[in-house]
Amino acid sequence: MPRVPKVILLIESSRASGRALLRGIADYSRHHGPWSFSWEPAGLEKAQPLLETGDADGIILRDTEQAEAIAAYGLPTVVVGHRSTEVPGMVNVVTDSEAIGRLGADHLSGCGFKHFAFCGYEKTSLENTTWSDIRRESFSQRIQAAGFENPPQYKLSMSGRDWSKDWRSLANWLKALPKPVGVMACNDDCGKRVMEVCKLTGQTVPDRVGVIGADNDEVVCGLTDPPMSSIAINFERAGYDAAHALSGLMQQAYTGPSRIMAAAAHVAARRSTDFVAADDLHLAKALRFIRDQARRCGVSVDEVAGFAGLSRRMLENRFRKLLGRSVLDEIRRVRTDQIAQLLVETDLPVAQVADLLGFADMRHIARYFRAGKGVSPLAYRKTYGSPAPVGWHSRNGDSFPQSGVVAALPQS
Repeated sequence: MPRVPKVILLIESSRASGRALLRGIADYSRHHGPWSFSWEPAGLEKAQPLLETGDADGIILRDTEQAEAIAAYGLPTVVVGHRSTEVPGMVNVVTDSEAIGRLGADHLSGCGFKHFAFCGYEKTSLENTTWSDIRRESFSQRIQAAGFENPPQYKLSMSGRDWSKDWRSLANWLKALPKPVGVMACNDDCGKRVMEVCKLTGQTVPDRVGVIGADNDEVVCGLTDPPMSSIAINFERAGYDAAHALSGLMQQAYTGPSRIMAAAAHVAARRSTDFVAADDLHLAKALRFIRDQARRCGVSVDEVAGFAGLSRRMLENRFRKLLGRSVLDEIRRVRTDQIAQLLVETDLPVAQVADLLGFADMRHIARYFRAGKGVSPLAYRKTYGSPAPVGWHSRNGDSFPQSGVVAALPQS
């Protein structure tokens, strides 16, 4: 019998990101293994005996502070970056923080907000929050490129050393922002803090403050009131790719990149950003109609104008003045994003996606999608979709969301 490789996993599972990484690793093992796992979410100490006996063949760890100690054992190693920067000489898994910042900016501006802000984490001696800074910089650049002012920022302590005092400082910052304002938080935990303070100070979400986080942890997002919008990151695919890299390292045959990117797939829109330019009731009605009806093919500009109670010319003028795009541009954007959601979140054949959204055939949907995203549907799925084997139907059930906007990764 061939020897089964033994792999140590030092990956916590208290958050959806860690569980998704583990799913991706397990999926790779099922189809390319088998591997024997020693999973120690508590950290290096529990894995020490296995390391010292030399009985392990490789390791994937989340906490980069332990990378130097691991390197001393000479094991093939993949580091999933979280607290610090990339570890030289090792294969690193990193999140695409620049794309995350762009997605947040595009989503909030697409909702009709005219004022923006960013809430991130401060750096400490224990936490190097480079990823938070990158997301803020990308968010700010995107907002300014759209013609708005540089968004102000606030930095929370990651340690939560004294939240009973810290929340007052955050509250004062939020109160001073011009309203209504769209706030991007660097991750879901940070966004949850922002929404807690909004509730404590009577600042209604999303009418006064719209909030979007990142990681799309459904538990964290569901615990906020209202539920929080968030940027979904494909950690499952990153886990699969990390396992593939480790397999090559263990066989001394890895020739791939030293950086594996956890791609920002799309925005999971929830009620925390359901703003749709509430200060203009006609525009709000038009946007809601597009979001509710864009699943069906053939939604016309005249139809949208009639529902909004304006002439086509007046509606076009408001769209261009307040959103910087035409009514038809918005219809196409929403439909393209719905295609992207199905490509990322399900394994439905492209022909079936076309049928669900009312396209005549695969060629029609391919032209439509490429015009919006710059790539074909199959190329988009290959980059941002799940590594799940062909034949899986959908990780989220058979139904397609009835409402809500899903903003997929810009190709710029």
